[in-house]
Amino acid sequence: MSLLRNVGTIGGLTLVSRLAGMAREMIFARVLGANAVTDAWFQAFIIPNVFRRLFAEGAFSAAFVPMFSKRLHGAATPEEGLEDARAFSADVLSVFLPVLIALVALFELAMPAVIWLLSEKSLDPQTFALSVDFARIMFPYIVLVSLVTLFTGMLNSVSRFAPGASFPIILNLVLIAALLIGERWMAAGASLEEVAYAIAWAVTLGGVCQFAWLYHWTRAEGFRPRLAWPRLTPEVKRLGIIALPAAIGGGAYQINTLVQLYFLNQIGEGAVSYMNYADRLNQLPLGIIGIALSTAILPTLSKFVGSDNREGASRVQSDAIELAMLLTLPATVALAVCAEAFVTMIFAGGRFGLADAAATGAVLAALVMGLPAYVLVKVLVPNFYARADTKTPVIAAFISLGVFVAASILLLASMGVVGVALASVIGAWINLVFLLLVLAWRGHYRIPPVLVLRIGRQAIAAAAMGAALFYAQGMLTDWFAAGLFARLGALIALVAAAGIVYFGLAFAIGALDRQRIAALTKRAN
Repeated sequence: MSLLRNVGTIGGLTLVSRLAGMAREMIFARVLGANAVTDAWFQAFIIPNVFRRLFAEGAFSAAFVPMFSKRLHGAATPEEGLEDARAFSADVLSVFLPVLIALVALFELAMPAVIWLLSEKSLDPQTFALSVDFARIMFPYIVLVSLVTLFTGMLNSVSRFAPGASFPIILNLVLIAALLIGERWMAAGASLEEVAYAIAWAVTLGGVCQFAWLYHWTRAEGFRPRLAWPRLTPEVKRLGIIALPAAIGGGAYQINTLVQLYFLNQIGEGAVSYMNYADRLNQLPLGIIGIALSTAILPTLSKFVGSDNREGASRVQSDAIELAMLLTLPATVALAVCAEAFVTMIFAGGRFGLADAAATGAVLAALVMGLPAYVLVKVLVPNFYARADTKTPVIAAFISLGVFVAASILLLASMGVVGVALASVIGAWINLVFLLLVLAWRGHYRIPPVLVLRIGRQAIAAAAMGAALFYAQGMLTDWFAAGLFARLGALIALVAAAGIVYFGLAFAIGALDRQRIAALTKRAN
């Protein structure tokens, strides 16, 4: 299957998931707002979510999929390959599940200390208690979603990307339902805290539904996952050796998210919520473009690297970078120019006022400056994983983390939550530059001059689009905080204007090559 088709499948379903997530955050903002209770809820939700992203977007995509695929496709007959793959997955599951349960039990006991470590100053006792309770309720989700990730890796090995790309939609739908029920419950007299507790329980319920969905599709493909007596086989040990650094190296953005909590908790009420709402918009293109491309190119890169086809590997990497920047640059400029407008149109209402929208918009405008770096890191890391090199991304992750911490310390006092966002941006660009330099130094990949010129033309088209959006949003200001249909009309008008200007100019100046895009749709050789 072609790169563009794989990315389309994964990215399309991810888009649906992100839109559902956007709807979830819109309802969340209106029902619960931005306050001490939502700060406590988001802080608690971030902790298991970071672990989820480290597993789902790092470890198993880097380690489990190649090892599982080797057994599935490397045997003399398909029947032997399926049996070998089943045995390997059973060994992994039998060791993986007890470790996960032990990890959850440890965090459940230590949760007060975890919440305390994430805040330098003393939290309000009620806020602290809420954060601990919410985190304890939601943390078992780790077991469920990690098993889902294991099943997703098995399905990806046979190019069945849709079930794994669609499972986040389920959690969003469950949470939306819980929020709508919670809104009615509050109208009947329930407190903000009671509704927040109910929504925390909905996270674990969503995990149960996700597990059932992936288990069904895994059995449908004939894998039939089963538990056996735990055996630490050489292959399971090798998986752990590869997966642990892969999770860290591929999850620099997620590690920064955890460290962000420490700094955000020093700022005051609302800071965690503002960062969460801004990051929701920032994650939309990151998930659709970066994660989709990262997932799609790893099998092809692994094939070319395994056959010592340097030209093929470089071509796949260049295609991924070109496609990533073609879509990421306009998203970055649009979110930066229209940050407050987008936040107001999407989130403002109910308990989330215009002042909250302005504060969140300022955070978003800063945060999206790192979006191209975040996406390109996702696109470059598979080049290391295809060579069984998980150490280099770890080094890059720690360098990025160190830069982020230093920049946060410097910017926190003068810029507050915006300073924390800018520090994350600086760390992301350092991560990207390090990975590019290492690839070039080792002779694995150098960005060809023609690609640099193409990206430069894309940047010109994006800049022109940004100027058009700046003037267009000025004419629609009164619509941003108006009724639903007025907001929707303004949003459609801005998106349509951006698309027409960007893609029209991109085609005119050669930033969009129709022949190249057509080549990406061809079936891989």
